[in-house]
Amino acid sequence: MRAGDDPDPLARATREFMAARPQLFGIAYRVLGSATEAEDVVQEAWLRWQRTDRAEILDPTAFLATVTSRLAINVAQSARKRHETYTGPWLPEPVDTSKDPQLGAERAEALDLAVLFLLEKLNPVERAAYVLREAFDYPYRQIAEMLETSEANTRQLVSRARRHLAKERKEPVSPEAHRRLLEVFLAAAQTGDLAVLEDVLTADVVSYTDGGGIRGASRIPVVGRLHVSKYLAAFAPRFWPRSEVRRVEANGRPAVLVTVGGEAVALLNIEASERGIERVMWVMNPAKLAPYVASLDS
Repeated sequence: MRAGDDPDPLARATREFMAARPQLFGIAYRVLGSATEAEDVVQEAWLRWQRTDRAEILDPTAFLATVTSRLAINVAQSARKRHETYTGPWLPEPVDTSKDPQLGAERAEALDLAVLFLLEKLNPVERAAYVLREAFDYPYRQIAEMLETSEANTRQLVSRARRHLAKERKEPVSPEAHRRLLEVFLAAAQTGDLAVLEDVLTADVVSYTDGGGIRGASRIPVVGRLHVSKYLAAFAPRFWPRSEVRRVEANGRPAVLVTVGGEAVALLNIEASERGIERVMWVMNPAKLAPYVASLDS
C-alpha cells in the first residue's frame, strides 16, 4: 500500500517522521553545532513533510534527510555571520549523549565538541558532506543528490574536510585515558597546581571560554602551556571554593558540570591526544548550558 492509499495518511506520516527524527536531529546538530537551531530545523522539516505530496515518496527517511540537510546548510550560512560577531570564542552547544551515544547516526562521528569546533571553520556544504558520509554512511552518489552537486565534487568536499581535521587535530586518546587526564586536570585546576597543569598540558594548548559576553569569561583564547597554567591558577581561588562539580557526559566524552548554588555556570571539556591536553573548552554561555542541563534531568 502506498502512502497515499493509507486510511489515515497523517498518522502514517507522523510515524514515518518520528522514526526518522533521531537521524534528522543528528544531521542538523552536526552541521550547526547547536541543539537549539537543530530543533528548529527538524521542526521546519516536519512542517514541510506535512505539506508534501507523500504518495510518490518511496523512502521517507532519505527524503527527510535531504530536506533537513538543505535546511541546515541554509541556517549554517546565516549562523556563520552571527558567529563572526559573537562576543568571545564560539564553541558548539553541548548535548547529552548518555541516552543516545551515536546521536541518531550510524556511528558517533563528528560529534566530539572539538571536532564540531573545527568543522565550523569549513563552509556549510563541506560540513554537510562530511557529516552525511562519516557519521551516517550515505553513499557518495546519494550525498551528491542530497546536496545537488556532482559525485566527484562530493568526494572532494569530504576529502577537504578530512584533510582539515587531520591537520588541526591529533589522534585522540582512548576514553579511559581521556577520563584520567580530565580528572588530573580538574584536580590541578581546583588547587592551582602549576606543576601538574604544566605536566598534562601540551606546549601549544589553547583554552577557550564561550561566555557569550557574560562577565568574568575570557573573551580571547589563552594560548600556550605557561599562559594557560597561570590563567587557571590565578582564578582558582575565586572560582572553585564555592563551586560543586558533577561528572557528566557531553558529546560522547566525559565532562564536568560546574554549579554554584545549584545553578550551572560552566561545562568543562578537554581534547586530549598522546601528547597531553590539546584544548580546554569552557562552555559558560547560559543559553547553551540551560538546554544541556535540562536534558540531563529529563
